[in-house]
Amino acid sequence: MSTARAIAHAAAPFPAPTEPRQLDELVARLREGAPLWARAALHERTALARAMLAGAERVAARTVAASCDAKGIPLDTPEAGEEWAAGPWVVVRMLRQYLRALEGIAREGNPPLGKLGETPDGRLTAQVFPATRVDALLLMGVRGEVQFQEGMTARSLDERRARFYKAPDHGGKVCLVLGAGNINSIPPFDVAHELFNEGTVCLLKMNPVNAYLGPLYEEAFAEAISRGWLAIAYGGAEVGAYLARHPGVDQVHITGSKPTHDAIVWGPPGPEREARLARREPLLTKPITSELGNVSPVLVVPGRWDRRTLRAQAEAVAGMVTFNGAYNCTSARVLVLPRGWEHRETFLDQVARAMERSPTRRPWYPGAVERYHLFTNGRADIRQVGSREGRLPWTLVAGLDPAERDLAFEVEPFVPVLFETSVGGPDALSYLEAAVPFANERLQGTLTAHLLVPRASMKDPVVAAAVHGAIRSLRYGTIAVNDWAGSAFAFGTAPWGGAPGATLEDAESGVGWAHNTLMLEGMEKVVVWSPAVPLVKMPNAPGHRTAHLVGERLFRVEAKGSLHLPGLAAAALRG
Repeated sequence: MSTARAIAHAAAPFPAPTEPRQLDELVARLREGAPLWARAALHERTALARAMLAGAERVAARTVAASCDAKGIPLDTPEAGEEWAAGPWVVVRMLRQYLRALEGIAREGNPPLGKLGETPDGRLTAQVFPATRVDALLLMGVRGEVQFQEGMTARSLDERRARFYKAPDHGGKVCLVLGAGNINSIPPFDVAHELFNEGTVCLLKMNPVNAYLGPLYEEAFAEAISRGWLAIAYGGAEVGAYLARHPGVDQVHITGSKPTHDAIVWGPPGPEREARLARREPLLTKPITSELGNVSPVLVVPGRWDRRTLRAQAEAVAGMVTFNGAYNCTSARVLVLPRGWEHRETFLDQVARAMERSPTRRPWYPGAVERYHLFTNGRADIRQVGSREGRLPWTLVAGLDPAERDLAFEVEPFVPVLFETSVGGPDALSYLEAAVPFANERLQGTLTAHLLVPRASMKDPVVAAAVHGAIRSLRYGTIAVNDWAGSAFAFGTAPWGGAPGATLEDAESGVGWAHNTLMLEGMEKVVVWSPAVPLVKMPNAPGHRTAHLVGERLFRVEAKGSLHLPGLAAAALRG
């Protein structure tokens, strides 16, 4: 019997907002702990990572049960696999990678890193996935690499990474982490980045949406809390604003939306904000890093598409929408097809049918119903599939004019809607010449983009060169080829963030990188390469019948850190 299924499915309590006096006390305790953490010996950091890993393993089943309860997902259904995969599996993966990184620093002065290489135009690359033999077996055929900015060399990479361990730049700082409410692994992931990459202690303010997990995090990370290196607070925007401006907080990290970021940095919308922007005088004068959402495109390159590949990639696109009810910053938002593509209608039909295989979800994220109607009302070509009884249907809106201003291009919807438009021509070169500028210039944000390319087309050197050129030109932090960019988030070894160059005035998809367990510097983007027809059916595939078993067993394998795979393989094959 599943461990999570055996746990009583009682409603998780939502902690009350933390009072100002308690907030002051938390900050004061962190200020005492900050210098101790900044100068902690490597073995102390390793011991903390090991304690946090053990704690995350202990509470894993309860976090899944609480998450399923909050989202209205029965524990014994495939949809519960999403809570395992995007929760405990990612958390234990990340903490185990930090352990590996710290042990590598102790042995060799740097975390272990995969093979170095070059892009076609000569920039340095480093393989970040697979990082272990277990990785290679779990996701056969999938490869992830970091492409570095021009001028980075193998020598400068080795000299600059694990920066804080070689040249600490502060004697103790307090970072306010404003936690995400949609993916439950993000708050501990952000905390671990600040602790182990930046050497700062953390005050994690839970998002009200998933505040029910706060007590479980307090239990899991009790060692960090008892040493004054972590504290957890509760409440809404008013608590976040109080802490962001607290004199005892040195810096801020937020995972959320661009409007939330701008409200913190520049104040509420209105004339005063506009005046501050004009003067370049932010309301928040402390350093702030951020990971914000985007309108994530899926570019479909024309070429030698066969029926099997077309069906596989239609299912992949559907999974980019249905996972977690589309409440993800990296969900597919705009399908950018070649104008005049012979497979257009077939592909759209297959995407809709694949989405229908995934049960629709209760609109648990605040404001979802209102946003759904805002983005769908009055649309001419709209296809809705799946049950609507107290739920939002999976929705495909086709035929958007790429030359028109459209809300779908300018605002991340955060609802289960996929839009479609067509640009360029029916051949790969003319299509990419139009699709890349469209994605860069017309779609909001720079976090993630997707390229779908049939394997046969990549054997053509002209097409392959055009695809590599598109990857070079796309201004996004993560680009996934024949895969969902969410895979790179799950890797842990791949840095996560918007394209470099964002500013406080235009934060795009965020300033800085997070979730960087290899402690890299000088990154330009992450690129994920996958087979056009996946070798393994992933848990996010719509209609996966055993995703809940696969998700839990993925966690067990990662928790053990071993190749104990028979149960996982059996569940995956039954999917």
